[in-house]
Amino acid sequence: MEVFEAIRTMLAVRRYQDRPVPEATVRRILEAGRLTGSGMNQQPWHFIVVQDRARLQQLGALASSGPYVAQAPLAIVVAVEPSRFAVSDASRAIQSMTLAAWADGVGSNWVGFGGMDEVKRVLDIPAKLDVLAIVPFGFPAQPAGRGKKQRKALAAVAHRERFGQPFA
Repeated sequence: MEVFEAIRTMLAVRRYQDRPVPEATVRRILEAGRLTGSGMNQQPWHFIVVQDRARLQQLGALASSGPYVAQAPLAIVVAVEPSRFAVSDASRAIQSMTLAAWADGVGSNWVGFGGMDEVKRVLDIPAKLDVLAIVPFGFPAQPAGRGKKQRKALAAVAHRERFGQPFA
């Protein structure tokens, strides 16, 4: 899938088929995150791959914004070494991973974004790291309406040269 097409069509997926994500796809997802650009090349991220059903259920119980993690066949927990660029860099890596997954027909959605200290205990993540997100992955349970997004018009969010000057 061409990159812009993936961006145009990617939707949040919160229900997954009971079908494992192939190992080659898991590896591509991780590589997409690892290869993402990073401020000063610090690469502050750590990706914890979770496929164990019991552990996924624990994560789902801890994720108030995404209990559906419990039904996903795969989740990647993103932890960061605190630094000036950590949140930005890891956010970019998550976007790369979700786009790579979508290109392979695998859906996902960002869960969390702070307040995830209990996840550290479940996954033995060192105290010095911050858990930024849990990202569940799986084949969508229903066909996803690719590209049917409700977004503001470009004219409402894009400006030329200075704020308030229409981009048109």
